Amino acid sequence: MGLVVGLARDKYLPLVNRDSGNKTYPIWLLINPKYPTVLNNIWRHVLDEIQDKVYREIHSRIDTKDIYVRSVVSDCGIVPNTLNWWGSEVTLEIKLLREIVLEYHPKLLVTFGGFPYEFVRRVFESKPQKGPKYWNVDIIRDEFENSINNFEVNKTNVIPLLRKVNSSNRLVETSDSYSRNETEHYFHFVGTKISEMLIKNKDSLSIWLK
Repeated sequence: MGLVVGLARDKYLPLVNRDSGNKTYPIWLLINPKYPTVLNNIWRHVLDEIQDKVYREIHSRIDTKDIYVRSVVSDCGIVPNTLNWWGSEVTLEIKLLREIVLEYHPKLLVTFGGFPYEFVRRVFESKPQKGPKYWNVDIIRDEFENSINNFEVNKTNVIPLLRKVNSSNRLVETSDSYSRNETEHYFHFVGTKISEMLIKNKDSLSIWLK
């Protein structure tokens, strides 16, 4: 399994066991182990937009080499579905991530798709808990905007992104079809919003290339 977290499109970091990077870094990427390609298909494009705007606005870039990447569960076999929704193994994984978050206090937890986002909601004991089919495209996009609007640099913030856009430009969280222009607009939209938030709080975030 390869992980793309940095600037270069051909930069891959091997996933050792279940994670890579540095837990002390303020930005964490949390993925479903069934879909590691989100790092290449979603995060890479969003990061391109972030870096472009950051450079234009403050003539700097995010130092990406230590971004922490973690599979929210260690085994694809315990990823919840409609038949085994949130078994005891997942509950233990939630407790483990809660302990790690409380120890390291990351500023941004970026999730991809419904399962990692609901997983992190349960890490923070957000209510009400949601079922396997709740997190469609529109709701995740609304949650993203809420997370940006309510960002507080002194706490851990969850930033939900969509899981995947495939070659037919169909977003997997819903049956709605998106054109290529709309797909590119999504990357630009979320990348711009995240970069604006980072720039606004630039003096409080230790994420910049020196």
